Amino acid sequence: MKEKILVTGGAGFIGSHLCEHLLQGGYRVTAIDDLSTGRVQNIQHLRALPDFQFVRETINNSQVLDRLTSQADIVIHLAAAVGVKLIVQEPVRTIQTNIMGTEHVLTTANRYGCKVLLASTSEVYGKGVKVPFREEDDSLMGPTVNSRWAYATSKAVDEFLGLAYHRQFGLPVVIMRFFNTVGPRQTGRYGMVVPRFVRQALRGDPIEVYGDGKQSRCFADVLDVVWAVIQLVEHPQAVGQVFNIGSTEEISIYHLAERIIQITGSSSEIVLVPYDEAYAPGFEDMRRRVPSIEKISKFIGYKPRYSLEDTLRRVVEFES
Repeated sequence: MKEKILVTGGAGFIGSHLCEHLLQGGYRVTAIDDLSTGRVQNIQHLRALPDFQFVRETINNSQVLDRLTSQADIVIHLAAAVGVKLIVQEPVRTIQTNIMGTEHVLTTANRYGCKVLLASTSEVYGKGVKVPFREEDDSLMGPTVNSRWAYATSKAVDEFLGLAYHRQFGLPVVIMRFFNTVGPRQTGRYGMVVPRFVRQALRGDPIEVYGDGKQSRCFADVLDVVWAVIQLVEHPQAVGQVFNIGSTEEISIYHLAERIIQITGSSSEIVLVPYDEAYAPGFEDMRRRVPSIEKISKFIGYKPRYSLEDTLRRVVEFES
C-alpha cells in the first residue's frame, strides 16, 4: 500500500518540486498551502493526478490540519515565512508563522504518530564564523533589537520543539537545514538573490548587489535538495538527527552577478546598494555560509549532482 505524505507549504518553490518527485516515487501526496508565498501554478500540472490532493488553507487551521494529518503516514513540514525582505518587513508574521505553525504540526503529528521531517535553515548558525558549519556547532545570534535575527531564532526554536517532541514523546522527527536552495519556480519577491538577479539581467536592468558583494554563499540545486529529503524520508536511522543539506561550491554575490550576466548575455551593469537602503538601518549579514555535508553524505550517500552553472542555466531558461 502506498504511503501517504502531507507536505505543508506544498505549493511553494521547494514544496512543489518535492511533491512532484514524491509522486514519481510512488507516494500519495497531499499539499497544504495558504498561497501567501506559494503559487498554485507551481502544482497545476499535478492536480489531475489521482494520487495528489491540494488544499488551500493555513496550517494554523487546526481542524483542517487535524483531518489531513489523520490521513497521513508522514508529514514534511516546509511551510514558513521565508525571504529576508519579508522577515525584515513583517517580523510578527515571521515569528508567529514559524513557531506557532510548527507547534501545530508537531502537536497534530504526535496525536496520530506521524513521522515528521522538519525544514530548518542555515540561518540558525547566526553570525558564526567557523566554516564549514557542522550540525553540532554553536549558534551566535544577533541582538533582539535587530528583527533580521527573528527568522533564525524562530527556526532554532522549531528545531528545539521538534527534537523535544522526539525525546519526550518518541515522535519520529528529522531536522533538515537547507542552505540557499535555488532553481526554477523560485520567486524573487522577498529578496531571493538568484531569481532577482536573473530577472534584472534578462530585462537589462542594473543588477543590485547588496552590501559590498564580497559575502559568499553556496547555492544548492532544488533537485539535489529534494532527492536528499526523499532519502531521509526512507531512512529509519535519520530519526532524531539534524542534517545540513546544501552544496559546498562557494561563490561571492558579486561574482554570482557576473556569472548571470555572462550566461544571459545581458548588458546589465552591477550596482552596489548599501544594506541600510536594501533592508533596514543596522541590517547585519553573514559573510560566509558554507555547509559541511559530511554527515548527510555518510547517511544517504548525498553528493550534489548539479553545478551552480547547471542550475543557473535552468533558472535562466525558466525565466526567459
